[in-house]
Amino acid sequence: MAKTTARTCPGGAGDEPGLVPYPERTEARYRAAGLWSGRSLPVELTSAATAHARRTALITPEGRRTYRELFGEAERFAAGLLGTTSLRPGDAVMFQMGNVAETVVSYLGCLLAGMRPVCTLPQHGVREIGVLARHIGARGLVVQADFGRGRLLGNAKTLVADGVIEDVVVARGDASGFVAYEDVLASGAADDPGALPYRELDPRQIAVFQLSGGTTGLPKVAPRLHEEYTYNARAWARTLGWGPGSVVLYPLPIMHNAGIALALQPVLLSGATLVLAPSADTGTLLGLIEATRPEAIPLVPPALAIRLLDDPRARTADLSSIKDFIVGGQKLAREVAERLRDELGITVRQKFGMAEGMFLLTPAHADERVRHHTVGQPLSPEDEIRILRPGRDTQVPDGEIGELCVRGPYTIRGYYRAQRHNAGAFTADGFYRTGDLARRHVIDGLTCYSIDGRIKDVINRGVEKIHADEVEELIMRHPAVSTAALVAMPDRVLGERGCAYLVLEPGGQPPTVRSLGAFLLAQGLATYKLPERVELVPDLPLSNVGKVSKKDLREDIEAKLAREGDTGS
Repeated sequence: MAKTTARTCPGGAGDEPGLVPYPERTEARYRAAGLWSGRSLPVELTSAATAHARRTALITPEGRRTYRELFGEAERFAAGLLGTTSLRPGDAVMFQMGNVAETVVSYLGCLLAGMRPVCTLPQHGVREIGVLARHIGARGLVVQADFGRGRLLGNAKTLVADGVIEDVVVARGDASGFVAYEDVLASGAADDPGALPYRELDPRQIAVFQLSGGTTGLPKVAPRLHEEYTYNARAWARTLGWGPGSVVLYPLPIMHNAGIALALQPVLLSGATLVLAPSADTGTLLGLIEATRPEAIPLVPPALAIRLLDDPRARTADLSSIKDFIVGGQKLAREVAERLRDELGITVRQKFGMAEGMFLLTPAHADERVRHHTVGQPLSPEDEIRILRPGRDTQVPDGEIGELCVRGPYTIRGYYRAQRHNAGAFTADGFYRTGDLARRHVIDGLTCYSIDGRIKDVINRGVEKIHADEVEELIMRHPAVSTAALVAMPDRVLGERGCAYLVLEPGGQPPTVRSLGAFLLAQGLATYKLPERVELVPDLPLSNVGKVSKKDLREDIEAKLAREGDTGS
């Protein structure tokens, strides 16, 4: 095996460049409560794999892998990575991979090689990957050659030519002068798994880099530490009751914090089985549900729930295995939850989470006032939540809207190498300011929270405030609209007005400002909240974490108004 000297410092979290450590007293409290184990993430994963060696760990369209098979392949990948590339323990490795078995193997293999996966998406372009790689200091890249139209290999060549990336591993296609995934496995086949460097990792250091927000200017990178990220996964699995025999279906990109923290790692640490869907196409999902009988789908975007309701095949599919249909990503309309219940027999739970850590989930047996109107409670008894007046450190009364601020044993203490940004992103005592508007509720003695939009997603129309998510929810009821986003456009009199960006259903009649306004008034929306401009687009731009990029939409409408010489009447 090649030499495996770590490039980064071997000391504790306090010695880690760019990392804000947990205070010693806080860390001691989490250890005393038994939340942090003192073992690294790959040590915990391999221990679980040994305990469940014969059970099925992963199901993909290509076949099944037991824990022994999956981790055996990951060990070969780890050894081969150290033997066929210049990468060493401590190096960060970018990913541009879809939902295929090779993604899981290479992710686990990087951990076992003592390297740090950077969970990027295959939709990211050369510029985004380049900005992130330079910020983190990433040297490696794993790409899927046959993803989409094969552009990822061309992107990799550009990144290498620009001196951003040094080593590229290519799965599912011609390596084109880079290192082939199969060659990495073959190279590592003869090595002793016991010699892999992951056993020497300091559990207080960074295990994985997750992304939050855009990559323009300073990237927001969440450094997830070995112990806290392990606890995050265990707390999720425990809350949902996962264990040997549990089957979990995941339809969204696996190389994302939600995919890693809600699906892959909690499944593997609990001895359950992960069914990795190649896409979120409803036909694919319905087929996998009937074939694999999952008990949980841990993250269903509201748009996907609506597509299931609109697919006639869902009416005849056997969905009876699903106990936990967990909707997240944005607020779920009550009507959608009720339709899922009445038309498909699906009981909805809602969640809220972030790359920075904190997860909330509605309790399984809570009534519909909780499950349909809130995102429930945090996972850990050590999680702390404050609802603060935006821009201030004073708490608001129950039921009043404010900024969601969180602290806990799996919530980061700061973004990576972002001292200036961290100064405003955290309170003086370490609560992370999420930027989300929320309310605290007490329902039948149960304390729970609702998410009511984003601070930056409020349109200030004169003295009136318009919460974009409320208007969007109503626009989505329009029969011609597939999806929508409401953003602020500048106005010299009122400051801001609302502009609705609409993606239409095939064959849908384009709404005008007047007809859309009439529709929204009929839905009970106040007149001052009506969109005052409509833009029709083929799709909505996405941020680097797959959410609608309202920043891009605001910039678009500002540019259009500037060209038109108009900033409002």
